[in-house]
Amino acid sequence: MTTNAPELFELDAEQREILHLADRYGRNELHGLAERMDAEEWWPGDAFRAIGEAGFLGATISEEYGGAGMDLLNAGLVLQGFSRWNHAMALSVVAHDNLCANNIYRNGNADQRRKYLPGLCDGSMIGALGLTEPGAGSDALGSMRTTARRDGDHYVLNGTKIYITNGPVADIVLVYAKTDPDKGPQGISAFVVETDTPGFKVAQKLVKMGYRGSQTAELVFDDCRVPAENLVGTENKGVGIVMSGLDLERAMISPLCLGIAERALDLSTDYVKTRKQFGRAIGNFQMVQSMLAEMYVHVETMRTFTHRVLAAAARVEVGEGGRGDIHKLTAASVMYAAQTVNKVLDLAVQLHGGTGYIWESEINRLYRSTKLMEIGAGTTEVRKMIISGELLKDMPRD
Repeated sequence: MTTNAPELFELDAEQREILHLADRYGRNELHGLAERMDAEEWWPGDAFRAIGEAGFLGATISEEYGGAGMDLLNAGLVLQGFSRWNHAMALSVVAHDNLCANNIYRNGNADQRRKYLPGLCDGSMIGALGLTEPGAGSDALGSMRTTARRDGDHYVLNGTKIYITNGPVADIVLVYAKTDPDKGPQGISAFVVETDTPGFKVAQKLVKMGYRGSQTAELVFDDCRVPAENLVGTENKGVGIVMSGLDLERAMISPLCLGIAERALDLSTDYVKTRKQFGRAIGNFQMVQSMLAEMYVHVETMRTFTHRVLAAAARVEVGEGGRGDIHKLTAASVMYAAQTVNKVLDLAVQLHGGTGYIWESEINRLYRSTKLMEIGAGTTEVRKMIISGELLKDMPRD
């Protein structure tokens, strides 16, 4: 009997330094923005330029195009460090860097890379991904209604996208649309759409429960004429870009959950040392110690699994995603991280008591973030379907 035993994983000195630098930048530059971003759904307009100048954007893009030339693990460590201090900004960074810029880098042609990647890497442009549509949900490909019709040197896009991270502030959106509706998911293509293109508009900015400073929108394409040169990859072959991109996205969501959980554990540890009841710091009580110990174990297991899967996903070549062990692993990683950060924050709010229930408290802000990751990039139920599907793929069917 053979087994796929997990490999032991530990960060090396360079990786630890990248995490340290991201943590320090998040603490010094991003944490001070978090409260206002949450309270007002406010977007700091110069934040991306500053992050780009600090060298944290374009993490997986080669230096030729202005990127940092990191692998996916190191890019995930940047997100982990950022999300400890400002998870809303970290979410916007992953949508920009991984979902948009990295997809263009992996699947675009040389002209597209030269045109868009330098601006995405230095933060002068903000990117987004347009996949989800109203009424589609987990069946994003099968239920897609946005179309792209070839008209001479252009494609004409019509349709609506919803829940688009960075939608209200994006300069470009990587949009998926059906170029051959009769082929279903096999008739989907990807396009770079510049948001100043006539026919593109932000229909509404959406107000959320968590990750509030990360801007989210409904986007509308009304006879939006996109140059044919903005087709990414081959016409009707967009499903491959989607599926391999989703595997990388799932791997990159897990460090967001991890950073939030780490911050919650630190806040809770500090709180129980100073909060007094019955004349003693509550950290002296065994039930409090039990909850803190559970949080620690949750965080440590999240860290190990998250880093190992990021390292595995870093080795995925273009077109290899959407199947096999990496498909199963990335679904498992984000499923575990999302469910576990929920458990960590539930315990953290319990430890903070009434303070944790107050909207303005940091622990409350972290708590309100947890549900999104059980829904976004494929729900927990879809992740279970992916995992079980890979485990049972050789099973005889009735």
